Amino acid sequence: MAARALIPRLTDIVEAIERIRDVLANTPIDAFEADWQRQWLVERGIEIISEASRHLTDELKARHPEIPWQKVAGIGNVLRHDYESIAAPILWKLARDDLPALEQVCRQELKAAEEP
Repeated sequence: MAARALIPRLTDIVEAIERIRDVLANTPIDAFEADWQRQWLVERGIEIISEASRHLTDELKARHPEIPWQKVAGIGNVLRHDYESIAAPILWKLARDDLPALEQVCRQELKAAEEP
């Protein structure tokens, strides 16, 4: 798969992370826990990230072993099939602690894919 073919999936991941960051901006954990609408928005963003990650190449993933790609893909299954087990603090931690590294990798890959 050509690098340019990855651009739509990488863009989906970056945009979903940006939207999650916007939804959580200046929102303390207790307010997030009490706001089901924010939780649903974050869940949807994570589902998009999970699905898009499944379409990235093994070569791209091998370049970034610091990203737990199986977990990135797997969280979508959890959200779709075992949604009642996902508590707000888990979503909060994932969004705050784990997504920034994924965003950085995807932005690097996007930049490389867009270069002539």
